[in-house]
Amino acid sequence: MQTALAIRPLKSLALFLASLFALCLSAPSWAFQTRIVSIPSAAMHRAFDATVVLPDDYDARGSGSARYPVIYVLHGSGGSYADWTSNTRIGKLADHYHVMLVMPDGGHESWYIDSPFDSSSQYETYVGTEVVSYIDAHFRTLASRQTRAITGLSMGGFGALRIALDHPQAFGAAGSISGAVDPRNCEDEPGIDRVFGNPARHADFWTRNAIVEGAGSFEHAHIALTIDCGVDDSFVQSNRVLHDKLIALGVPHDYAERPGGHTWSYWSNAIRYQVLFFATSFKQNGWHPNAQQA
Repeated sequence: MQTALAIRPLKSLALFLASLFALCLSAPSWAFQTRIVSIPSAAMHRAFDATVVLPDDYDARGSGSARYPVIYVLHGSGGSYADWTSNTRIGKLADHYHVMLVMPDGGHESWYIDSPFDSSSQYETYVGTEVVSYIDAHFRTLASRQTRAITGLSMGGFGALRIALDHPQAFGAAGSISGAVDPRNCEDEPGIDRVFGNPARHADFWTRNAIVEGAGSFEHAHIALTIDCGVDDSFVQSNRVLHDKLIALGVPHDYAERPGGHTWSYWSNAIRYQVLFFATSFKQNGWHPNAQQA
């Protein structure tokens, strides 16, 4: 009787350990870290939250000395710094490619420009200069244009390309997902005239900032460029116009149209291809994820 009583707990323990082992094997191995930081803006006299995703080996590799490339990912109109992590599994891409991901807050309708019509909306300076400086000062980044990229969706796609063109010393790669590359098609967007001005009285400002009109700026910018848009997206035609102009100018770039519309389903799929593109660009510039870079 005593022997039988002793065997039962051992069998139960063995079954428990086997179940626990199987559970560990089936659980996702992603161990990225997500942090919310407050980044001050001297240009706008306030601070904004941002999401920072660190790869799982950020605190392990090289006793905390390894440095990482950074990809800045911008949200769309009406969104916030939390959009990408709330609606996609973007964090696992930091683990897979050994990169940092930074998602700053760009306001609800800032279009990531320094607005001459609203002094409180200076988001190009904020994202293109102040956020980059803060991240480089507070995290172990590879602080060079060759290992820094920027992309975004919709309004954020416009902003990413605009900022990359205006800050070529900061970003060596840029992308746009479902980008509003011609804001003149968005005149009815609530609040857009607050930063762009009245479209009738300030048509030249709208035109000057439209990415489709400034395609020639990419000719000598030496930016690794990737653009994609869903075939059912209302912005697909303006993206095709930009693509055709870049081809005519001989500007190297990746361009893709995939099934889908202006939805998180499309964006969560598209970001995987863009991060792969950027990681490839970083490697072509000499970075290797297994190298210890100080």
